Amino acid sequence: MTEPRFIAKPDWYTSDSPQTLGATGRPLRWGVVGTGNIAATVTEDLVLLEDAILHSVSSRSQAKVAHFASRFGFASHYYDDGGIPGYQRLVQDPEVDVVYIATPHAQHFTVAKAALEAGKHVLCEKAFTINAREAAELIRLATERKLFLMEAVWARFVPGMQRSFDIIASGEIGQVQWVHADLSFLVPDDPAARIWAPKDGGGALLDLTMYPLLWACGALGAPQPVRATGTLTELGVDSQNAITLAYSSGAQAQLMSSLTAVGPESAVVAGSKGFLQTVGSVNNPAALTVQTGRGDTRVETFEPVGSGYTYQLREVTRCIQQGLTESPTMPLADSLAIMHLFDGIWAQLGVVYPNDA
Repeated sequence: MTEPRFIAKPDWYTSDSPQTLGATGRPLRWGVVGTGNIAATVTEDLVLLEDAILHSVSSRSQAKVAHFASRFGFASHYYDDGGIPGYQRLVQDPEVDVVYIATPHAQHFTVAKAALEAGKHVLCEKAFTINAREAAELIRLATERKLFLMEAVWARFVPGMQRSFDIIASGEIGQVQWVHADLSFLVPDDPAARIWAPKDGGGALLDLTMYPLLWACGALGAPQPVRATGTLTELGVDSQNAITLAYSSGAQAQLMSSLTAVGPESAVVAGSKGFLQTVGSVNNPAALTVQTGRGDTRVETFEPVGSGYTYQLREVTRCIQQGLTESPTMPLADSLAIMHLFDGIWAQLGVVYPNDA
């Protein structure tokens, strides 16, 4: 007996010859907003795609953006100058087809809005926005202008995650009864760092919780009641949170995210016939251990291409080439639902960001 599959398979995963690097259509000219760690990591994978052109990059700092552009071979770069933000110059560049936004969370809405208003397709880092109000406005804009928009939840597309959803939907481990997932690592306490700063949308929920939550959503779908507790810093962002999700079937999910602890960073999905457990990264599993009954165990291993971001980049590229305005694997309705869920968690934790004013 099969179980529901709550997250759609990406096109690369269903292909007779799965691959992510070969061209699937006309080349796209990319603009990248931001020059931090995640921007660099994603750009390292972007250059692997045969139909990706690194056209432009922007940053507030002239020195940083010049170095970034030289490192990766961007044709042009922009920076804040004369009171005009670098990203505004980038989105007005007529040669840019699609904008990847890798700024701190609190800037996602402003930059994505500017890009959509300039007629650009957008891939925006997670968390999509600070709140559901901002997310709804971006979705309205993209829909109105018939532009592609996607939240960059790259983990939805990687082989280990997709294979997990296959196993769960096959019914091999039976009806899912509970999910446990965590992502926890130690981050130095620096009030100036964006991960701790309220003005940047700092805290564990926006930075980490998307990944444990993905396991719950992939295995059980949208939750009904959500209960959350957490620890807040003196500045008012969450240093860690614990979330319990309940489902009408009686199933439960327990999720943990922390910036102050070193955790196993693993996921377990337990069903009426067995369980599966991640090996390695919780957001890009190197392997899965699957056990049914009392001893029938196997291990499946995966070798992602690049750092694992090539899969979402291929999806964005394919969708734009085919005239789609959203991804079936990462639909806008899911992004909006998650932001509504986060709004409810903020209310329980007592977190308020400047964007909420």
